[in-house]
Amino acid sequence: MKLKTAILLFIISTIVFSSCREEETELIETPEDEVLSPNSNIADLIERTTSNDGSLDNIVDKANCFDVAFPYTVNVNGVEITVTSQEDYAVIECVFDASDSDTDTLSIDFPITIVLADFSEVLINSLTEFNDIANTCNGENIEDDDIECVDFQYPIEAPIFNPDNELLETIILENDNQLFDFVQNINENTIVTIDFPITVIRADNSETNINNFNELETAIINAINLCDEDDDYDFSDDDCDNCTTSEIEALLIDCTDWNVNRLKRDATDYDDAYEGYDFNFFSDGTMSVFWNTTTVFGTWTASGTGNNLEIIIDVPALPLCNNNWILQEIKNCSDDTEINLIVGNDDRLQYINGCN
Repeated sequence: MKLKTAILLFIISTIVFSSCREEETELIETPEDEVLSPNSNIADLIERTTSNDGSLDNIVDKANCFDVAFPYTVNVNGVEITVTSQEDYAVIECVFDASDSDTDTLSIDFPITIVLADFSEVLINSLTEFNDIANTCNGENIEDDDIECVDFQYPIEAPIFNPDNELLETIILENDNQLFDFVQNINENTIVTIDFPITVIRADNSETNINNFNELETAIINAINLCDEDDDYDFSDDDCDNCTTSEIEALLIDCTDWNVNRLKRDATDYDDAYEGYDFNFFSDGTMSVFWNTTTVFGTWTASGTGNNLEIIIDVPALPLCNNNWILQEIKNCSDDTEINLIVGNDDRLQYINGCN
C-alpha cells in the first residue's frame, strides 16, 4: 500500500471512527521499503548521489570537494576569462591547448564563493584562504564520498505525514540540491516516502525505473563503480567520453581539405612537415593527400567508442602521419574544428579545418 493511500485512509477513518485511535494508527503503517528513515543506509546513499560534485571544475581549482560559484574571473596564460557556466571550462582548455611548448598558468581573481559538497557556500577572499580549504580535500584520484555514476530524474514528489497534527504535505523536488537538503532534514517524528516509480539515469545514459527504496538502494550500489568519476586534475584525458565512430567518420568525410596543424613523433615536432597539404577522407576507407601538383593515396579506418576510439591512417608516401591513433578529442576553439589524435605521450597529430 502506498503511503499516500494509507494516509488518506487514515484521514477518512479519523472522521468516521474518531474514537478508534489505536486502530486508525495501524492504517498508516507501510512496508519498510516505502518509508525513508533518517540515518538509514538508503538515506545516506541518496545524500551521496545528490551531493555537489566538486570535480567538474578541476581545470580551475584542482579540488574535488568543492566548486567555484559562477560568475568569477580567471587569468589563463595571460588571457582574462569570465567564467559564467560549465561551457567556459572548454574555453580555458582551448587557451591551455593553444601551445604545447609553453607553461600553462591560471590565477583566480578574488574574492570568490565556493560551494561545498553539502551545497553550503563559503566566501573566499584570498589565495591563502583558498589553499587552506583546497588542502582539506582528499586529493587527486583518491576515493571520496560522492556517487557520480548515477543521477535522479526530476521532478520527484515526496509525501510527508505528521502523526502529531495529522497533516499531509507533498514536497516537489526539482534538483539534487533540494533532494539532498530534503533527506538531510528528515524529522524522526514524521513519515516520509517518495512517490514511486521514479527513474534513475546511469553514466551511460541508460535509464532504470525504480519502484521502492530497496530497488533504489540496489541500483545506486550497483552503479558506484560503473564509470570514471574523473577526480583527477588532467583536464584533457576524458574529452572523448561520448565520441562515436559515426561522429568522427561523418566529420572527416563531410569536411574537405583537412590540414595538419600539429605533428609530433617520438617527442620530435614536425608541425611544418605537411604545411599546405590537403587531406581528404572518403566513405570507402580511402584517403588522398594533395600538395602543389602531387596527389598520393592511402587508407583509413575508425573503430571503437569513447576514449578508446582508434583511427588507423596509412599513407605510404607520408610515413609521419601513419599510426594507430587514438582520438583524444574533437573541439572548436575558434572558427576551426580540431581533431586531436594521440599515441602514448610522445606522438600527436592534430587535423584542423574551417568546416565548422
